[in-house]
Amino acid sequence: MKWENLISNCRLGQEHRHLERHDDRTEFKRDYDRLIFSAPFRRLQNKTQVFPLPGSVFVHNRLTHSLEVASVGMSLGNDVARYLCAKRPDFIDSLIPELGQIVATACLAHDLGNPPFGHSGEKAIQSFFTEGKGAYLKERVSPEFWSDITRFDGNANAFRLLTHSFKGRRQGGFAMTYSTLASIVKYPFPSYAATKNKFGFFASEREHYEVVAEALGIPQLDAEAGQERWARYPLVYLVEAADDICYEIMDLEDAFKLKILTFEETATMMLSFFDETERNRIRERISDEQLTDTNEKVQYLRACVIGKLENECVKTFLENEDKILEGTFKGSLINNMSPLQRDAYKACTEVSMARIYKSRPVLDVELSGYRIMATLMELMVEAIEHPERYYSQQLIGRVSSQYDIDSDDLETRLMAVVDYITGMTDVYALDVYQKICGISLPII
Repeated sequence: MKWENLISNCRLGQEHRHLERHDDRTEFKRDYDRLIFSAPFRRLQNKTQVFPLPGSVFVHNRLTHSLEVASVGMSLGNDVARYLCAKRPDFIDSLIPELGQIVATACLAHDLGNPPFGHSGEKAIQSFFTEGKGAYLKERVSPEFWSDITRFDGNANAFRLLTHSFKGRRQGGFAMTYSTLASIVKYPFPSYAATKNKFGFFASEREHYEVVAEALGIPQLDAEAGQERWARYPLVYLVEAADDICYEIMDLEDAFKLKILTFEETATMMLSFFDETERNRIRERISDEQLTDTNEKVQYLRACVIGKLENECVKTFLENEDKILEGTFKGSLINNMSPLQRDAYKACTEVSMARIYKSRPVLDVELSGYRIMATLMELMVEAIEHPERYYSQQLIGRVSSQYDIDSDDLETRLMAVVDYITGMTDVYALDVYQKICGISLPII
């Protein structure tokens, strides 16, 4: 891959208008603004990140997480762009200086496709078809579609949300630039080419990705062997790093606020990212600034860790630039950092798995969310299978007109159900669940 080809401001579905300009914003800034003001992005404020919401202590939701990831992503992209321009002065007058904006925009979009209740919502959709009442549908849909819905993944759903032409929408969906779209595809292959429940796009959006990949010069790996896998777009590594940095470190801070971790535990883990000289400098700064409030101390430590990890990821990216462009780089930037930071991050991940993600508040939300999502899937799929029934008509009547739920094609109807349910917020999903189950009534 070559940087000269990798950065393109051409828009999916709007290629015929590529040369038009309406104001002084760059096309990548337009992408950013388009997402910020979109309904799917606003709905992230009411989608669970890790901990239940709302609560007496405000913790992260998908919206605040995405904004923080975008902030870190902007720094990562800007730093890489600065080094590339220093190495190649001819890049200064190209689109390379826009890397920070592209990465930040992709960071805003990276969680757009997540269903209500996070990973338990994903699992509920998968399980409905693999071990629930939807298993009988396997014989009535294509193998590719079956793979999509039984491996349903929020990453692929984000790409669909941005590129699919829903009813009444323009060609190309959000009509984002090629570079922004490529930056969110963490797993550049369809579900039926995946070895795990992680993939980058549904079969219905495969052609969109092919258009983007061909235009940017992203090579298909093992094409001669018939493999439908592509090399990772270089900026994906920066988006992934920003996400990895934020969710791990911010989850520690949230766990401290919720008293799942003590101050001593939190401070020890955060200081472990630094050598002894740096630790002493941080402690001296805390003393010099007269920070005595434990919340303030944790916030300062968190800022130090994020800064350190951002620098380490940039260094790792630049050291492995050739491999990344060749499509041979293995793993994430986090996993290839200097041993001190890599081991500290791994230790934090182990604590998070044992103490945070398996804490009772988190498990309670996952259990409840799973039941809500499973019930919605069951009732809505039954409705599209028997649309002549009175109850089915009432349920279908709730669905937004942008979803093609009345289609003659079964796969289209099933995907419309998935689109409708995954677009819900946690609170809305709970509200719909309570109403259609007769648990609550609008008049009571």
